[in-house]
Amino acid sequence: MSAKETIAKLRALMQEKKIDVYVIPSADNHQSEYVGEHFKARAFVTGFTGSAGTAVITASEAGLWTDGRYFLQAEQELSGSGVTLFKSGNPGVPSVRDYVAAVLPEGGTLGFDGRLIAMREGCDFADALRAKRGKIEYGQDLVDSVWPDRPKLATEPVFHLVERYSGESTAAKLKRVRAAMHEAGASHHLLTTLDDIAWLFNIRGRDVLYSPLVLAYAIISREKAELFIDASRLPADVTTELEKDDVVFVPYNAIYEAVKLFGKNDVVLLDPERLNYALYQNLPSCVKKVEATNPTILFKAVKNEVELANIERAHIKDGIACTKLMHWLKTQALTTRITEIGVAEKLETLRKEQDGYLWQSFAPICAFKEHAALMHYSATPETDAVLKAGHLFLADTGGNYLEGSTDVTRTIAIGEVSAELKKHFTAVARGMMNLARAKFPYGCKGYNLDVLARQPIWELGIDYKCGTGHGVGYLLNIHEGPSGFRWYSSPSKYEANVLEAGMVITDEPGIYIEGSHGIRIENELVIRKGEETASGQFMHMDTITFVPIDLDAIDPSELSGDEKRYLNRYHKRVYEKLAEHLTDAEREWLQTYTREI
Repeated sequence: MSAKETIAKLRALMQEKKIDVYVIPSADNHQSEYVGEHFKARAFVTGFTGSAGTAVITASEAGLWTDGRYFLQAEQELSGSGVTLFKSGNPGVPSVRDYVAAVLPEGGTLGFDGRLIAMREGCDFADALRAKRGKIEYGQDLVDSVWPDRPKLATEPVFHLVERYSGESTAAKLKRVRAAMHEAGASHHLLTTLDDIAWLFNIRGRDVLYSPLVLAYAIISREKAELFIDASRLPADVTTELEKDDVVFVPYNAIYEAVKLFGKNDVVLLDPERLNYALYQNLPSCVKKVEATNPTILFKAVKNEVELANIERAHIKDGIACTKLMHWLKTQALTTRITEIGVAEKLETLRKEQDGYLWQSFAPICAFKEHAALMHYSATPETDAVLKAGHLFLADTGGNYLEGSTDVTRTIAIGEVSAELKKHFTAVARGMMNLARAKFPYGCKGYNLDVLARQPIWELGIDYKCGTGHGVGYLLNIHEGPSGFRWYSSPSKYEANVLEAGMVITDEPGIYIEGSHGIRIENELVIRKGEETASGQFMHMDTITFVPIDLDAIDPSELSGDEKRYLNRYHKRVYEKLAEHLTDAEREWLQTYTREI
């Protein structure tokens, strides 16, 4: 069924239900960025498959809002659909909220599935519609009625992440959460985000493609913790372990009735950015609410020493696989027919050879030439390009290991490339290195440092429409808040938090030239404490990704002396970490590609 046909059926249902405007976000019931197949309603309706976007359907118009990462992809996927692309953040482009307020008729009804809309967003819609005396109908999942073969919710078993991987017991984590509740004056904490719940209870699963998460809700009180989950999915070892910590198991969807039982003496700690609007509406009006960021957001972002040691082991394993792939490309791509999909399959095979590997941490982005200008390109049999001499190939991939999740990007020259491509590649490499070697006072946030990565690229009169880096979870979400790198300040974005020691954040500047090429080089960094001086505590970052940067694409004349020294030191570490794990031929190749320049 085409997007036009789906939207026509949706409009007929809207008319029947007396809904004037219907909003379809990308989220699931837990406000996740990446969602399971059952929740991909926006993609089903519009045909746009990116991870971020909101569709708005009226009786005569259909719009799709997404950010700069997906502009090119959205233009291609929405072609012929009748859906108009709204490029969020561009001048003159209204927000979803403002657009809905403008198109809703006087006294009209806005509809959405309240489980998919965050509490704060739902309240913002209510405020925006007040001038038109508009009302909200949040109990209608209209997409379900027009999606005949909708995938079912996940049913795979859950597994326990033992303490030699997690570094902290569930009991200790619950104690920290309860201390935060006490400080906030709360008797209960309503927790709905999947990565927070997985971290808190030391459980993992496969309910979201790539992300090792489990569909669940939780209510934490001073005496017990209620885990709302399909208990049939819990093996005996998991239930035994959790019951030790007074965890009570309740059916997954029972959360919506459970919150109605809170009384006037209860004080509920909730996160308005992450609690869904339907749950918020189900809370009795007499209940006192403390609105604050989930304490687990920062707890899990600051990795403990066990996690950090494990994460480095995961990156060595991942570095072995990625370096073997680079060797294969450099020695085979000019004489063998290799395609984008073929590279992704080869890399997956190499990762599977590593002990403790589970599955990919996100959909692989393997893009040759102009395809790499699409930041989140995904090759299909129809677009699967053959790698040829004279251009660049970009691979942005990652793996989930028991020791953690990885995210690495390398752009590789296939044969000799032009001076312009080398100039762009070198600018990206300089930006990546400049940020990685930053020294800064404690208290800095991501937007204080982002310019270090962008400056060499800005000098060329070029910018990229995305952040420079994001937090990475420990066998959780590959995009993890609350910190990252971005040049502007936005309280709801990753870069809004102080950079704390123990955070793991990516460093991935890029250049994207539509119709020509895309370049991204990405390493992961650990925030560390440095020296304390009369000026205060200073911080720095350690690189934990160990994969060579393609010297075939570097123009050494563009590098400063400090940049050359940093690159040489980095490549020396790469060789020391990986050499013993490679074949003789691969080791000899790596020695050449980590040589001093």
